[in-house]
Amino acid sequence: MTLGQQQSREGASIDSKIHNVPSNAVSNGPKDSNTIRKPKQKPPPEPPIPTIAVFYAFLLVNALAAAFAPVQDCDEIFNYWEPTHYLNRGFGLQTWEYSPEYTIRSWLYIVIHAIIGKFGTLLSSRPMAEFYFIRLALGATCAACETRLFSAICKTFNFRVGIMFAVVMATGPGMFHASVAYLPSSFSMYTTMLGMAAFMDWRGGLKTGVGMMWFGIGAILGWPFSGALIIPLLAEDFALSLMTGDISEIVYRYLDGIVRSVLVLGLQVAVDAFFYHKVTAVPWNIVSYNVFSGASRGPDIFGIESWDFYIRNLCLNFNFWFLLALCVGPILGLQFFSHARATTKQSPIRSMVFVCPFYLWLGVFSAQPHKEERFMYPAYPFLALSAAIALHTSLATIGSSDPARVMGKVPAKLKLYVVGLTVILALDISVARTLGIATAYRAPLQIYAPLQEDRFVRTKANVCLGKDWYRFPSSYFLPEGMRAKFIKSAFDGLLPGQFSEAKTGFGIFPGTWLIPPGMNDQNIEDPGKHVDIEHCLFLVDTHFPNLVPTALEPNYLADEETWEEVQCSPFLDSSQTNFIGRVLWIPDLEMIPARYRRKWGRHCLLKRRDKTK
Repeated sequence: MTLGQQQSREGASIDSKIHNVPSNAVSNGPKDSNTIRKPKQKPPPEPPIPTIAVFYAFLLVNALAAAFAPVQDCDEIFNYWEPTHYLNRGFGLQTWEYSPEYTIRSWLYIVIHAIIGKFGTLLSSRPMAEFYFIRLALGATCAACETRLFSAICKTFNFRVGIMFAVVMATGPGMFHASVAYLPSSFSMYTTMLGMAAFMDWRGGLKTGVGMMWFGIGAILGWPFSGALIIPLLAEDFALSLMTGDISEIVYRYLDGIVRSVLVLGLQVAVDAFFYHKVTAVPWNIVSYNVFSGASRGPDIFGIESWDFYIRNLCLNFNFWFLLALCVGPILGLQFFSHARATTKQSPIRSMVFVCPFYLWLGVFSAQPHKEERFMYPAYPFLALSAAIALHTSLATIGSSDPARVMGKVPAKLKLYVVGLTVILALDISVARTLGIATAYRAPLQIYAPLQEDRFVRTKANVCLGKDWYRFPSSYFLPEGMRAKFIKSAFDGLLPGQFSEAKTGFGIFPGTWLIPPGMNDQNIEDPGKHVDIEHCLFLVDTHFPNLVPTALEPNYLADEETWEEVQCSPFLDSSQTNFIGRVLWIPDLEMIPARYRRKWGRHCLLKRRDKTK
């Protein structure tokens, strides 16, 4: 008997134990001539909506995100877009993480995206086109992963759970950013979906090795901490092997997954050795810095938040769906202890296996002082699945027509109206949140467009950033002859430097292995990162009506003798806007009471006036 047939038999045996199905009723996949023939299992019914249609729906939503979603995190710009720009176009800003002294960012992750970007240059030579092509590729990759997991959910649970999962993923404002974010946490989210699908679908045998590989790729190339999400899935796999009594098979499957992951790690070490000119293990460096570096280093020096940060954030980004995800544990527990009939193909116990990672992730990261929205990205698929299971199970209970139950006495139309209005309200809030973010903070992606015009595109000049340094959308928005520079502002932390553009005698990509000056891992300011404002031909500044100018952050827009406007775009003044206006889209109509309307500032690209004329 082949190994694949043995795994297929094991999957059938486990499936029959969980669902009390005779093992001879489960298909064991391909047989050789010496295998006893058994009745074939009926193929799963085709879902009412074709899988390809679901993929196109995901792709459409993600394409809109690629085109309109603002960049929320400056880490995305300086740690990922800028190194990619350096590889493809020869210049860019460099953070301390890419210094060969620290090496806590992997060049393999950058190379993958740089290759994608090169394909984008075949369509257009403009740098901005490459930026949006990479974003679109990220959205397409995410759509493919979402579709793969959707298909696995339909086969493992049922189509209704699958379609609810798809709705949460497609409409959640959190996914509007995460789906196209050039961040390791988004990459880990993609691989998490593929890993979930492998662990979830037992058809054809257990796929532990494949699942471990995907979670391993997410942890190695993406974010090391995302590997923790696999723990409940491996626990289930181990428990089921104990039930079947076949320990040798689980040892093989674990070794299979480990070997696959080690091969990926070896490739990463080789690529990073090429760029850094030294052998280093980036995943370990990331864990070491974030966990074992001491009080003067580590993530906490970049800011801390209260314990409820993620609860508030997920309420904004998933509203009703997040509340359902929180409730799924008690709902499944009640279903199990009341001996109620299962509402999906899976028992409440197995459903809990795919719910636990979300609880685990939320609990662990809520306990960490340093918190950022992107840290939740890898767990978004588990959140969406948990919400889908909770909603489906709740609807099955609410829809009961048994007069012996409380819900059976409620008129069917009333239940339909309540459920329908709740879901519609959740969708409306999600759309309003997405529109609100997209319209409020897109200015940094808009104001640099004039630099690509004939009057500026061949100019060699500095584009300077002051208090708005963290809103810079990357060097992809600058012509080849322009460089982003920093002027002194109230910010007193460490700013990025420049990748070395040395060529003669230094080989290829010298900026990846030459040690840059003024870098440190303690967020200590380096004055060498600043230039004098007299060296700035262009300047980016934001003005809010109620903002009081200071010596370090004057109102440059008011200095009309020195600066002229090239382009300005509205930017939400969050300090003066009501809470509802900050979190949701509110139309700027006269009928809206003034206190609920959104208040605006101006994010501008300025040019130094030519005083010789």
